[in-house]
Amino acid sequence: MTLLHILTVMAAAFVAGAINSIAGGGTLVSFPALLGIGLTGQQANVTSTLALWPGSIGGFWGHREDLAGIKAFALRLMPPSLLGGALGAWLMLVTPQKVFDQLVPWLILGATVLLAANDPVSKLLKKVHGHERTAGWWAAAIAFQFIVGIYGGYFGAGIGILMLAALSLLGLTDIHQMNGLKNLLALCINGIAIFAFMLMEALRHPGNAKWVLILPMAAAAGLGGLFGSHMAHRVGRGPVRAGVVCIGFALAAWYFYKTYGA
Repeated sequence: MTLLHILTVMAAAFVAGAINSIAGGGTLVSFPALLGIGLTGQQANVTSTLALWPGSIGGFWGHREDLAGIKAFALRLMPPSLLGGALGAWLMLVTPQKVFDQLVPWLILGATVLLAANDPVSKLLKKVHGHERTAGWWAAAIAFQFIVGIYGGYFGAGIGILMLAALSLLGLTDIHQMNGLKNLLALCINGIAIFAFMLMEALRHPGNAKWVLILPMAAAAGLGGLFGSHMAHRVGRGPVRAGVVCIGFALAAWYFYKTYGA
């Protein structure tokens, strides 16, 4: 790895940490940056997850005061986040490298579509179901969060958007409260995935975690998360999300060509 490689992925990690704190989807910046310097899909995924976790800590810390009054949401949604994240991480690690590399453009495209479709889908579901939080509604929310956890443990891009949509359907309207809870749950999903990655790194899959990149990226992502949590109170999610969506579609097109058209 050259100094230019390290500086490039550090810049990507800072931007990704800030994006995750404001709107979600930061993996769409860090993951392609790692692929661009020559890492395989699984190496980029593990390295990106490890590196961006401090950004989740920074984002959570910046929004910690916004969590007042929503303890019930946290207590109900943390367990499925942890269980789903562990399962998703295991599924990623047992996927053959060649298969995962072929899935890369589909994963990027799927995450981008999630970002783009969030608002219209959320508005439609609100009209259909409203905000009444019955026992069945909570059960559906917990099941949905479990699925989000699986996806987050496997790849991760777009989980923030999925969670913001679910929280809005449960009746939360304060975007800062929703961001704080989203960052807490992302911390759980990525934290348990990191534990699984490290365990498998030691036992069966050495070489996926590139520590020469993880450590500087983690520092940059942590700063980015703090920066983003402050900017979230000044900048709307819309412009940030629109920019990430454009980047995501462009990257998806490039990786489809590279994987299937070259």
